[in-house]
Amino acid sequence: MFSRDFAWGAGSAAYQIEGGWQSDGKGPSIWDTFCHEKGKVFQEHNGDVACNSYELWDKDLECIQQLGLTHYRLSLSWARLLPDGTTRHVNQKGVQYYNKVIDDLLACNVSPMVTLYHFDLPQALQDQGGWKSAGIATLFDSYAKFCFETFGDRVKLWLTVNEPRVCAKMGHEDGIHAPGLKELGTTAYLVGHNMLRAHAMAWHTYNSFYRPKQKGAVSLAINSDWLEPLNPGCKEDIAATERDLAFTLQWFAWPVFVTGDYPEVMRSAIDTQSEKMGYSGSSRLPRFSKDEPAILGTADFFALNYYTSRKVKAGGDCGQMCMRSDQNAEEVLDPSWPISGVFWLAVVPTGLRKLLKYIKDTFNNPPVYITESGFSQVGPLQIKDVQRCEFYRDTILEMAKAIEEDGVNVRGYFAWSLLDNFEWTDGYSVRFGLFHVDFSDAMRSRTIYMSGEEYAKIIIKHKSAIDN
Repeated sequence: MFSRDFAWGAGSAAYQIEGGWQSDGKGPSIWDTFCHEKGKVFQEHNGDVACNSYELWDKDLECIQQLGLTHYRLSLSWARLLPDGTTRHVNQKGVQYYNKVIDDLLACNVSPMVTLYHFDLPQALQDQGGWKSAGIATLFDSYAKFCFETFGDRVKLWLTVNEPRVCAKMGHEDGIHAPGLKELGTTAYLVGHNMLRAHAMAWHTYNSFYRPKQKGAVSLAINSDWLEPLNPGCKEDIAATERDLAFTLQWFAWPVFVTGDYPEVMRSAIDTQSEKMGYSGSSRLPRFSKDEPAILGTADFFALNYYTSRKVKAGGDCGQMCMRSDQNAEEVLDPSWPISGVFWLAVVPTGLRKLLKYIKDTFNNPPVYITESGFSQVGPLQIKDVQRCEFYRDTILEMAKAIEEDGVNVRGYFAWSLLDNFEWTDGYSVRFGLFHVDFSDAMRSRTIYMSGEEYAKIIIKHKSAIDN
């Protein structure tokens, strides 16, 4: 049974849905820049217009109401609010847009969950070093303070940074996300470090200056697969799984929830690889300064983005000084798991329950919001998306078991995503929405999928079970 105040939500992100990339004084972001370079995104797709939610917000609101959501997760475009990334110049048209979105949601009894940073750094800040620069943490804190000041009277759930691991690794080591850097061995760790510093500063700012009056909660959204040894009886596979967890879930959760520092397994693996490669500098994994706000305890809840699971075996050292070699773990799919659209997304609802139990046991039973969970579709459009309907039924059932049988304190579930949208380097070829968006139509018409209707039924069923 879900509690009366359980958050039934769906999510979106500014760059993926808003469009209006140059409208009303918005500055460019790193994703604007990245998409306008040739060969970076599927068929040169970009988010210039996307779902055009900047102009069609009223249509999005109708979709939210049609689903019967209690909560809606959105992100703010830093560059729409502060075009050069700093509070020296505030774009009032951007402020008006988000004020309208928040006010409209509340008028419909829908609570906003607001993400401050969902991959789209202002290009002006990237030009000054971006997330590699130590000073970015202070700039982020100023931006966060501006948002708390401007919107915090109405927003009670905040996420500082979405999926810092993805941004650090895919954007700064693999080069397949904006800003497209391929700097092996150190940059991803530095970026992750600065994101944690930025998050902690913003949390402390909220805690000291805004929480007493606004009474909200702040966390960061950590993405993780469920990981388990390929051969549960093999010591090497067990150790590889522990390393894999340290480099994914624990990289950001361990400092915030457990020790205020990175997991020892992670640091040890990195330092061992450095020694093996003849690297003589200080540890490639930075250390937190005693002079800065403490990292430990800077989350009021655990925000989890869960999509899939993996079996893990030893191996993966490619002979270079890079994260893959440091991790030295190889992930494989169980052939019995069905695949959802994209090759990496095996459908494993039972993995969510296992991961939730692991979070309860490892991180001192925090309140948990599942801030993303979804099923993708590629190829021919299927409005009657039967598999996605099954996915939501099975996933929510496993979440219910985690609550009732394992005692996990789950407070909410956010389906990813409200709309088919710009799916990063896959462009518009991958569809996660509860509503289909026709990108060939200038009006970007929205049509509910069968899975959207299914999710709405699930919400109604659980709400009415409480009322009866």
